[in-house]
Amino acid sequence: MEFERVQTVASLSFDRETIPEEFIRPEKEQPARTASHHGPVPEIPAVDLGDPDRENVVRLIAEASKEWGIFQVVNHGIPCELIQLKIGKRFFELSQEEKELIAKPPDSKSIEGYGSKLQNNTQARKSWVDHLFHKIWPPPSINYKFWPTNPPSYREVNEEYAKYLREVADKLLTTLSLGNRFMLKIILSAVSTSRPHTGGVAHTDLSALTILVPNEVPGLQIFKDEKWVEAKYIPNALIIHIGDQIEILSNGKYKAVLHRTTVAKDKARMSWPVFLESPGEFVVGPLPQLVNKDNPPKYKTKKFKDYMFCKLNQLPQ
Repeated sequence: MEFERVQTVASLSFDRETIPEEFIRPEKEQPARTASHHGPVPEIPAVDLGDPDRENVVRLIAEASKEWGIFQVVNHGIPCELIQLKIGKRFFELSQEEKELIAKPPDSKSIEGYGSKLQNNTQARKSWVDHLFHKIWPPPSINYKFWPTNPPSYREVNEEYAKYLREVADKLLTTLSLGNRFMLKIILSAVSTSRPHTGGVAHTDLSALTILVPNEVPGLQIFKDEKWVEAKYIPNALIIHIGDQIEILSNGKYKAVLHRTTVAKDKARMSWPVFLESPGEFVVGPLPQLVNKDNPPKYKTKKFKDYMFCKLNQLPQ
């Protein structure tokens, strides 16, 4: 075990009305200490993927990707019943001993498995989050060792979801004229104290796109116009994050969204994101057709695995 799991810490913190100091974010990162919108709050753009006017869909996605780096999609084709199964929630409700059966090995260089830590933190702070990572596409890359056998329907539900998600990803990436790959991450955020702190430190995703299904508990915040905006969820919609790879490939035309998560005293926030990523050997850099003397490259070109290593270890790119 990497360290005591967040669910365990949270249950203990509920009794003693405090949480360990290493989970408290610095004051400058706490929601009460950072600028938020007052008055009318701008809302994340929403796009109807079922709109027969394809030019309008392309325009809306391009505008949202440039101005926000995030948008929601409705009429995406994934059955609402599948989204509402909450299979990940049932996994996190299992006993700690059962969840540890598929824990990420301490010495593993892979990110797959159940765990509580992803990114090295130079401030020795820990994120208030447990997670389960495993690949869902392409089939040869799948390691079922990290897929729970309990609940029994976990594999069936995830494979069905992946099938539909491929179609959504193809539509989005065709619109943005880029290629794709998948990785699944299930996140549980839970805290049992009123002391202000963020569940996930502000960051951009290193993926190309992130396709997210949140639960009904709010907590996702987007940084826009120098202020934090609370995301308002549309029931059964998918939230689409523009990630670092698309920002780099587009030479900054599309913006990777800076976001963070907050947590509440008595509610668990859970999300189900799928990260569309390139193979490790894929070379990421501004596309040549988007670079010229008036628009020089804004980013270095390197293999995705090297970019990911620098990002996860907080090293200069």
